[in-house]
Amino acid sequence: YSVVGGWITIYTALGLTGNLISDDTNYSKVFEQIIGEPFTVLIGVFVFILMNVVVLNFGIKKGIERANNVLMPLLFIFFIILVVRAVTLEGASEGLSFFFSFNFEDFSAEGVLYALGQSFFALAVGFSCMVTYSSYLSKKESLPTSAMSVSIMNIIVSILAGMAIFPVVFAFSLEPTEGPGLLFIVLPNVFAQMAFGSVFLTLFLLLFLFATLTSSFSQFEIIISAFEKEGKRSRSKIVWVLGLLTFIACIPSSLSYGVLADVSIFGKSIFDATDYLVSNILLPIGCLLIAIFISFRMDQAIVKREFQMGNQLSLKWFKLWKFLMRYIIPIIILIVFICSL
Repeated sequence: YSVVGGWITIYTALGLTGNLISDDTNYSKVFEQIIGEPFTVLIGVFVFILMNVVVLNFGIKKGIERANNVLMPLLFIFFIILVVRAVTLEGASEGLSFFFSFNFEDFSAEGVLYALGQSFFALAVGFSCMVTYSSYLSKKESLPTSAMSVSIMNIIVSILAGMAIFPVVFAFSLEPTEGPGLLFIVLPNVFAQMAFGSVFLTLFLLLFLFATLTSSFSQFEIIISAFEKEGKRSRSKIVWVLGLLTFIACIPSSLSYGVLADVSIFGKSIFDATDYLVSNILLPIGCLLIAIFISFRMDQAIVKREFQMGNQLSLKWFKLWKFLMRYIIPIIILIVFICSL
């Protein structure tokens, strides 16, 4: 995640300085050069992690909450600007049709597994981000209501992202793609052909940088809070040491398209293998184990109290939730795994 954050940081810097878009730029080569240059990509990762460290060093209220109070409204403002511009382009309707249409022939267990991995990653439920954040909540807050709000907002943001991207891609007769190629190759090529394209591309990159930072805050906070609650070390020391260790851990993935390009794991680059392992295997397994632990091993009196705290939900909603956690969610995850083998 920090490696991609580093790429976005580099592109945002190039966009802000006006050195990204030009008439004769080959954006595929630009991307290959950036991720293949060890010094450049490591600087990008370092700066991205440093931004996390600076914010996290101030804590939850003065750091994460204050940053999110600024970044999230800006994120939505930028999204709305880009969506309005995208859907008003000639040919945008084809992109909207592509985004909102569903083809049953493409439905597969592998696709569901990828979707599960994406949803677990987007909602941060596979590695306890929400568990960590919820521990800071007031007892007056309702966990079911908060969970529903997070899910709904995630869906809204995902829809806005699709409406900002695919109409633009189809308006300029480009092939829709996925992953880094879409953000770092296709979109710069598209924005280069638009009026004020440099401005819109910079807004788009800032948008992704904000979204990436707000998500990475929560991933770092899991580890920080665990060590901080021991009371043996200051938060500042934990944050700086974690930032350094994270940067060191990022080095193999950062160099997987450069000096380590010949190194492969099960036919994948170090970066792709790490991405697949985390998003499509570890996060679903994490969710499976959390569901089993909460519904079978944890004291159910505590679970019931936490579920009903801060709301007026009747006992039947708790029973329904508990049934889903015990029997439906684990089975769904296992079925998808088995079918994808």
